Amino acid sequence: MSEKSSSSGSDEDVDPEAGHPVELGGVLSKWTNYIHGWQDRWVVLKNNTLSYYKSEDEREYGCRGSLCLSKAVITPHEFDECRFDISVNDSVWYLRAEDPEHRLQWIESIELHKAESGYGSETSLRRHGSMLSLTSAASALSATSTSSFKGHSLREKLAEMETFRDILCRQVDTLQKYFDSCADGISKDEFQRDRVVEEDEDDFPTTTTRPDGEYLHNNNGSKEKLFPPASPKGINGIDFKGEAITFKATTAGILSTLSHCIELMVKREDSWQKRLDKELEKRRRIEDAYKSAMNELKKKSHYGGPDYEEGPNSLINEDEFFDAVEAALDRQDKIEEQCQSEKVRIPRLTPVPPGDAYSTIGTHRFATKVEEMVQNHMTYSLQDMGGDANWQLVIEEGEMKVYRREVEENGIVLDPLKATHAVKGVTGHEVCHYFWDTAVRLDWETTIENFNVVETLSDNAVIVYQTHKRVWPASQRDVLYLSAIRKILATNENDPDTWLVCNFSVDHDNALPTNRCVRAKINVAMICQTLVSPPEGDKEISRDNILCKITYVANVNPGGWAPASVLRAVAKREYPKFLKRFTSYVQEKTVGKPILF
Repeated sequence: MSEKSSSSGSDEDVDPEAGHPVELGGVLSKWTNYIHGWQDRWVVLKNNTLSYYKSEDEREYGCRGSLCLSKAVITPHEFDECRFDISVNDSVWYLRAEDPEHRLQWIESIELHKAESGYGSETSLRRHGSMLSLTSAASALSATSTSSFKGHSLREKLAEMETFRDILCRQVDTLQKYFDSCADGISKDEFQRDRVVEEDEDDFPTTTTRPDGEYLHNNNGSKEKLFPPASPKGINGIDFKGEAITFKATTAGILSTLSHCIELMVKREDSWQKRLDKELEKRRRIEDAYKSAMNELKKKSHYGGPDYEEGPNSLINEDEFFDAVEAALDRQDKIEEQCQSEKVRIPRLTPVPPGDAYSTIGTHRFATKVEEMVQNHMTYSLQDMGGDANWQLVIEEGEMKVYRREVEENGIVLDPLKATHAVKGVTGHEVCHYFWDTAVRLDWETTIENFNVVETLSDNAVIVYQTHKRVWPASQRDVLYLSAIRKILATNENDPDTWLVCNFSVDHDNALPTNRCVRAKINVAMICQTLVSPPEGDKEISRDNILCKITYVANVNPGGWAPASVLRAVAKREYPKFLKRFTSYVQEKTVGKPILF
C-alpha cells in the first residue's frame, strides 16, 4: 500500500505559525467487512472532520462517510504498528497506514484537529470571525447529522444537538459582549470629539461653519473640525447595539425552534421505541419457534448424512429409525389416498385361460420347483394354528386374523406370517387371478416403484423383477421372484377346489443384484377356496351366495440391517392394510360381472 499526504491552506485557515491545523489527505487502508477485508481509500482530514472516498479521483462524487472528531477517540493498535482505530459513539473506523511514521503523522494531525475544534471559544471567534464560527458550527452539525446518523440511536443525536445548542448560546453571548464593546467604544469616541470641538470653539470664535457641518480653518490658520456631528448610528451609519439586539432576538427564535424540534423528536422516539419493542418481541417468538422446530427435527431423525441411514454402523437408534419409517409410510398413505380419489380406473380386459390350463403341471425349467412349493403350501399353510403355541395372534379385525411366529437368523428377522380372511361376493379363482395378473398389479399394489416381467415361462408362470419405494432411513429393496398360479382339484367331492398363487425368489441373468438396492428373498402364497351356499328355490347362484376363504402366508428375508423391532412393527401395520386393500379391489372389479369359478 502506498500513501501520500498533502497539506494545504484554505480561506478559513490562519497563519500556520499560529498553530492552526491544516488539511491532510492520503491513502489509508480501511477495514470494510469480512468479505472484502482491507481496502485502500482516500482519506481527508479537514475542518475537524475525517472523510473518506473510494479514490482520490472520485472526490468530486462526494465522500462515502465522515466522522466529526470533536468527541472521537483515537486508539493505536496494541500489536499492529501501522493500525489505529477511531471511534465516535458506536461507530468505529479501523485504519492502517503505510508504516508507523505515517500512522504517527495521522494520529497527531487528528488529535490537533480535535483539540482545535473550538466549541465556540473566544479564541475561535477571534480566529474565524463571529459569523464564520456560527456557519462552521452549523456545517459541522449538518455534516455529522447526515454522515453519522445512520447506525446511531436517536438519543445520541439529541444529545449532540443539545451540545450544539450550548455552543450556539456561548457564541451568542460572546457576540453580544463584542457588539456591546463596539457600541461603548463608539460612544466614548463621540464624547471625546464633542469635547475637542467645544474647546476649539472657545479658542477660535471666528470659525465659520459650512452647511454640511464641517469646520474650516480661520484666518489665523487654526484647524477646522473634520468630524461629523454626533449621531446615534455611529460610524458609517451602523447601529451596533441595535444590530446586536436584533441578532440576539433572531438566534433566540432559532434556539426556541430547535428546542421545540428536540421535544418533538423525543416524543417521536417514544413511539419508535414502542414499535421496536413489539418487533423485538415478535422476533424473539419467531426465534423460539425456530429453535423448538429444530430441536423436534433433531429428535425425530438426523437428516443429510450416510451415518444415519440403514447400515452396519448406523448411528440412528431404533426409536428414531421407527419414527422416521412410520412418518414416511404415513406420507405414502396420504399420497396414495389422494391418487386413488383422483384416479379413474380404466377397465382392462385380461383374457382368462380355462381352469384346466391352471391345473396342469408345467414343462419349463422351474416346473419341479414350482410343484414342490405348491405341495408344501398345501400341506403346511392350510393347517389350523389353534393348537400351535408358536403362532401369536397379532391382529384381529372382523373376519381377518393375522398370526406371526418370531424367527431370527444371524440377527435378521425371518418371522413367518399367516393371515386368514373371508370375503363375500368373490371366488377363489377371481382373487388369485387379480393377485397373479401383472397387467393390474399397479392398480392395487402401492409399495412398488416399478416392475417388469423378466421372462414368461408358461401361461401360468412368469419371472418378475420389482423395486419397492424407499422408506427413509431404510435402504431400498428389490425382489426377483417366480410367480405361478395353480388350481388344485379337490380329492373329496364335498371339498371345494383350491386356487393358489405362489411367489418365491429365484435367480436370473437378466436381473442381477446391484449396489443401489438390497435384494430381499420371499416365499409368499395366496391360497383361496370358494364356499357356495345354496340359493333359495330355483334361483341361480349369485354373488350373495358365495364366500371366499383366504389364507395368505409370507416368509420374507428383508436382508440389510434394519432393526428387528422396526421390521416387526412395520409388518404388523402393513400386512393387514394390504389384505384389506387388495380384497376390496377384487370386490370392486368383479361387481356386476359373471362369476368366475
